[in-house]
Amino acid sequence: MQRGSELNVDYVSAKRRVISGNVATDTLNENESGSVVLFDRAAGTVYTLPAACLPGTYFDFYVSVTATSNAHKIITGAGTELMVGQILNCDTDTSDAVAIWKSLVAAGNVAVSMNGTTKGGVKGDYIRVTKLDATTWGVNGQINGNGTVETPFATS
Repeated sequence: MQRGSELNVDYVSAKRRVISGNVATDTLNENESGSVVLFDRAAGTVYTLPAACLPGTYFDFYVSVTATSNAHKIITGAGTELMVGQILNCDTDTSDAVAIWKSLVAAGNVAVSMNGTTKGGVKGDYIRVTKLDATTWGVNGQINGNGTVETPFATS
């Protein structure tokens, strides 16, 4: 094949939108789906997920600054939208013991709340939330905790 007959393709480096959490509270919207959302405020940030959005809407949350007061929190935009799934926790002060925190529909969890110690919220932690249907957000992630580790799932 001659060079002139090859298909010329320009490859453009694609990157995802990054949302900074250097505020106390922020409400995400459906048009921001697919974004990397940073917890980058030591005093904690509360992100509210968009209510009544379409299935497939998703956000990837990363802790870039460990919470030292308050909490890094993700909460649904409507109390009727629940979180289901699991978060793996590495207990960093007990030989890296692993715990898996689950959230089932019956638990009524509408939030993930990480406090920077026992419930995660440590630099490097990651959580993905994906809208599954009208009343459910799927949650998966990996966090680090210390002390007597606890579930980050919450009912408020």
